[in-house]
Amino acid sequence: MTASGKLWLSSDGQRLNLDTQGHTREFAALWLRERAPDSATLDPRTGQRLIEAAELPLDLTLESAELAGEHVALRFSDGHATDFPLEALVEASTEIATSVPGRTLWDASLAEPPRADFAAARQDDAALLDMLENLHRFGFVLVSGVPTEEDGMQTLIDRIGPLRRTNWGGIADVKSVANAYDLTMTQRGLEPHTDNPYRDPIPGYIWLHCLTNAADGGDNTLVDGYQAALTLKARDPEAFDCLTRVAPGFLYHDDTTRLEGEGPLIELDSHGRLARVRFNNRTERVDALSADELERYYAARRAFYHLITSDELTVHLKLDPGQMLIMDNYRLLHGRRAYQLAGGVRHLRQGYVDRDSTTSRRLVLRRQLSGQPSQEASA
Repeated sequence: MTASGKLWLSSDGQRLNLDTQGHTREFAALWLRERAPDSATLDPRTGQRLIEAAELPLDLTLESAELAGEHVALRFSDGHATDFPLEALVEASTEIATSVPGRTLWDASLAEPPRADFAAARQDDAALLDMLENLHRFGFVLVSGVPTEEDGMQTLIDRIGPLRRTNWGGIADVKSVANAYDLTMTQRGLEPHTDNPYRDPIPGYIWLHCLTNAADGGDNTLVDGYQAALTLKARDPEAFDCLTRVAPGFLYHDDTTRLEGEGPLIELDSHGRLARVRFNNRTERVDALSADELERYYAARRAFYHLITSDELTVHLKLDPGQMLIMDNYRLLHGRRAYQLAGGVRHLRQGYVDRDSTTSRRLVLRRQLSGQPSQEASA
């Protein structure tokens, strides 16, 4: 970026106006002061604020502002002076037009799943970053070359973050067993769903590792929940709106555990962008809302269900031994076809890794491999 712009202060000094490329942005003096990118305001190592922002005077003003090369030099009425990178100010005030920034939407026409090699990702930071970037962009990645041992995925998990332990333990079996504690442990087909919406926090990423898969059936189905949500918004805006407003509950219980959560099937962030999808017919419990509201909700849920079970949006694949799916549980809906054990065995292992450690690893690797300063890494 070149410094082809101009600055001016409001008459009371409480606003900075920045004009670049014909677009004017306005910044509050208080915002600029508490976000000042200098070592007196932010800890250089962690980026944590060293001042108490709530104690800054509400009548704080800017005494001067000057465009100096690629930086904006500011002096405040409390005597503090700082330099802002011009690019940082432009980025901070630029609205993101897309509902899914940084993501690639897909449907049944996806020609090739994003792939990664287990050994490469475990040994090489660039390969690990490529795997994590694909996971972020597409919502899933197919990893090959995983050791066909019960905890074969563990060494790659250790490269990213701690394994999330639940009431089911750490890495758990996914195979047909007697007295199953969850429907995944049966031979029935599973409708598209997200995992564990009754937990707080909901597990961020699902790691599904195939040890053997010689049973008849049991193919995995994958649906991009963001694509489904935006397709619903385009075709039935009222249904989309309903599923962002109504927040059903979700319940799981057994002899030793009771877990409850709630949230809309389509969740937006504070900017109106897609944040996550939930769909879990097995555990959903919608409240006894008014009859009119329930009528709208049931119709909207049905419309969404028809999309996520449609051939239009569904990708099919069958895991081979030594392959593993890593799936974004805030975005991806996954299921499977029913399977029969006669003459074959289907044994998968599953674990969870949370979003914070996964996102942190991706952003830190991106910064380290690009040589960016830590504060410039972004999602």
